[in-house]
Amino acid sequence: MDHEWNDSQPIYRQLRGRVVAMILDGLLKEGEPLPSVRTVAAENRVNPLTVLKGYQELVDQGVIETRRGLGMFVTPGARDLLLQAERQKFLSEEWPQLQATIRRLGLTTQDLLKHHSAAMESER
Repeated sequence: MDHEWNDSQPIYRQLRGRVVAMILDGLLKEGEPLPSVRTVAAENRVNPLTVLKGYQELVDQGVIETRRGLGMFVTPGARDLLLQAERQKFLSEEWPQLQATIRRLGLTTQDLLKHHSAAMESER
């Protein structure tokens, strides 16, 4: 996990976001253990309670589970659950801001598609 934090949101939320990204990117697969609270706290120089709070949000969401004496693990179906939740969050929170910026800049659908096609070509 990355060591840099920003001031836009609490550290536990940023930790949660990093775990979500790791699951969505396939770096953490269903059934795999998460790094221990102590390890993450030590590596990131944060309080273990901060890490635990971030993990607890994912437990509450059903994305990870605690196995007594073993640690925390990614639950079956976690990726699909996260995809659904993160897509909805994007559409309700981020997309309206993007739409406003697109309108403000006078960009057309053609402009966006042209830029997207160019970006896809450069990735090949």
